[in-house]
Amino acid sequence: MRPLKLEGRYDYIIVGAGTAGCVLANRLSAEPGTRVLVIEAGGSDNYHWVHVPVGYLYCIGNPRTDWMMKTDAEPGLNGRAIAYPRGRILGGCTSINGMIYMRGQANDYDHWRQLGNTGWGWDDVLPYFLKSEDHHGGGGQLHGSGGEWKVSRQRLKWDVLRAVQEGAQEFGVMPRGDFNDGDNEGSGFFEVNQRRGIRWNASKAFLRPALKRPNLRLVKQAHVEAVILRGRKAMGIRFVRDGRLHEAFADREVLLAAGAVNSPGLMEHSGIGRPDVLRGLGIEVAHESPGVGENLQDHLQIRTAFKVTGAKTLNTMLAGPLGKVRVALQYALTRNGPLSMAPSQFGMFTRSDPSKATPDLEYHVQPLSTDKLGDPLHPFPAITVSVCNLRPQSLGSVHVQSRDTYRQPAIRPNYLSTQDDRRVAVESVRQARRIMTAKALQRYRPQEFLPGPQYQSDEEVLEQVGNIATTIFHPVGTCRMGGDDKAVVGADLRVHGIDGLRVIDASIMPRIVSGNTASPVVMIAEKAADMIRAG
Repeated sequence: MRPLKLEGRYDYIIVGAGTAGCVLANRLSAEPGTRVLVIEAGGSDNYHWVHVPVGYLYCIGNPRTDWMMKTDAEPGLNGRAIAYPRGRILGGCTSINGMIYMRGQANDYDHWRQLGNTGWGWDDVLPYFLKSEDHHGGGGQLHGSGGEWKVSRQRLKWDVLRAVQEGAQEFGVMPRGDFNDGDNEGSGFFEVNQRRGIRWNASKAFLRPALKRPNLRLVKQAHVEAVILRGRKAMGIRFVRDGRLHEAFADREVLLAAGAVNSPGLMEHSGIGRPDVLRGLGIEVAHESPGVGENLQDHLQIRTAFKVTGAKTLNTMLAGPLGKVRVALQYALTRNGPLSMAPSQFGMFTRSDPSKATPDLEYHVQPLSTDKLGDPLHPFPAITVSVCNLRPQSLGSVHVQSRDTYRQPAIRPNYLSTQDDRRVAVESVRQARRIMTAKALQRYRPQEFLPGPQYQSDEEVLEQVGNIATTIFHPVGTCRMGGDDKAVVGADLRVHGIDGLRVIDASIMPRIVSGNTASPVVMIAEKAADMIRAG
């Protein structure tokens, strides 16, 4: 098939209109003389389940909005292969995620700087968080006002979650007014990326306003096959749309913003990566970069669940046709009620061990329960107390497994492969159980049913963790930033050894942040846009 050249030339080509790509498209096209092309594999985000917050249940696992990826069989999960949701739609994962606004801890970014990434400490990145933010409480030293990235309070309250907060206080987990001041230890109700009860994704925030500019072009439903290289210079991209092969060329730079799974995969299909991986698939090595696809880190979610008595939960509110009609009408008339809720309402940041310098556990507490995401809610009142290790030591990988660019990469998170991660997993279940014994919760008579009170020894608990744990959708690190031989990009996010190519998404994180990852990616793209414009 002879490739067709996409008409005209561009200064920048952005691969992916997800979280980072939407920010880049807005910032780079703000200069009228700069020509920007954005290529997105998915379609429009004009889909009702994107906008209704509870619609994440119908977007994850939906080929209209999700890449529908799965991991390989994971030894640490007792041989299970699990779903690995990734947004395949304008807005990327911000169109299907839990909407939680979370920056992480100041120490996360200071650690990035200590690893040799100058300009990425907390004091360096905080201005970029503020730049985008439109916080419900207004601006100040720690929050921004008037930006594109809206941060709201949640619109409904749950007495049983207030009781969890009171109960956690009995064990030293104190209420916290702000999770985003650099120290998130404590408990509180998550702030969310919503506007008046409607999801606020990166497409609405950044891309749609910019598409009014004549110098920005968006091409949807286009499958990028490779970066076009001329020696060690990135010239453009090759992609397929409507069955036809196209080429587009960038006079300045190609910017990969395809995420922690697809960005390294695209580099490997372009001949950039580990020689053994590429040669084993018959891909010619254009540039040796042994860190491409390595260093995969993710937050493993362990879902404990408890039946409760006398509590309002989503399980009971949505029971039967009348319940569903009632909450649908409430949302239609007021943009309030259960349909406006983020999947996780209440959170806690604690330590698995007193020796930890900062919290290493994050709890997502939900007034609902189900066997797994997307399954029907249980017919009895219950809450879910999910907990994840914020700083896993287990490292995995993402690598292409065929020359066929439509075949998903092999995703091997390598969960629970270190003794420390296994210890933290067991302790986190025990800690969740202890909190649920608090006096403040006894009026609800919580009864554990997941994993189940019959599992008590370390070995039994770890076995059950392997049966029930799953991703909380935070993969990072597969094109990590640094100056050593295994780093893929430098602190300026330029790919080592290749001119005219940068990676700008969660894959550049050298270490995973201590919290949810969407807003850190917005920050990364904001900072990258400034670096790109500076030359």
